[in-house]
Amino acid sequence: MTHPFKAIVLTGASSGIGAALVTEMAGPGVHMLLTGRDASRLDSAAETAHANGAMVETAVLDVTDTDALASRLQAFDAAHPVDLVIANAGVMAGLGPGRSPEPQGTSRRLIQTNLLGAIDTVEPLLPAMLARGTGHIALVSSMAALHPHGDMPSYSASKAGLRAWGASIRQWLRPRGIAVTVICPGFVTSPMSARHQGFKPFEIDARDAARRIVRGLARGRPLITFPWPLAVLIWIGQRLPPRLSDLAAKGFRATIRPD
Repeated sequence: MTHPFKAIVLTGASSGIGAALVTEMAGPGVHMLLTGRDASRLDSAAETAHANGAMVETAVLDVTDTDALASRLQAFDAAHPVDLVIANAGVMAGLGPGRSPEPQGTSRRLIQTNLLGAIDTVEPLLPAMLARGTGHIALVSSMAALHPHGDMPSYSASKAGLRAWGASIRQWLRPRGIAVTVICPGFVTSPMSARHQGFKPFEIDARDAARRIVRGLARGRPLITFPWPLAVLIWIGQRLPPRLSDLAAKGFRATIRPD
């Protein structure tokens, strides 16, 4: 798919939406830094990018390893000035057995990865982007940021925080020449989604999701939300009184299998 980006950083590139984005964005003349925690799957994603004509570097690391992440990002940017960073790495968890509380430490782990990990992906690149007066930041949030899911309190909170942070920095950075896009997917077929045991309306495959994201990024859209039927349902739910909204949400109850 055609897009204007030549130097791309993508976290969480080893599976799901991340791996699909590699397929859609890799091409001749594109330099990519792909990060992930699974070395073999990351190598597979890199092979796909190479086959599509991209020049690829990989880094097996966790976005919670702040110092290692910053060092790798800044080294890549020094060689290939980054014009797009996609903070995609994320983890999911839910309530315990029988709708018991989330296991101790779950909230901290999810916020460290989904929220702070995304912020720590962007911050090392910001000084150089600001100096150049150009760049694009994409943050992969979730529909759960728009309508929190009762079975995934910490996940919903982490993604809502990321959405809010993205909206805030967009207001700050737009006049400085830097675009910010917040991406709120619904249910996307992936290893993470497979752990969600429950109703998943309008689920789409990862390649379809990646195409929608790339199309939106190429057009410079500040918010990418899909699929639209689920977005409409959420929009309606947000306008219901809380008691009615909570009642409607019972139809979406789910069990999240541990990873």
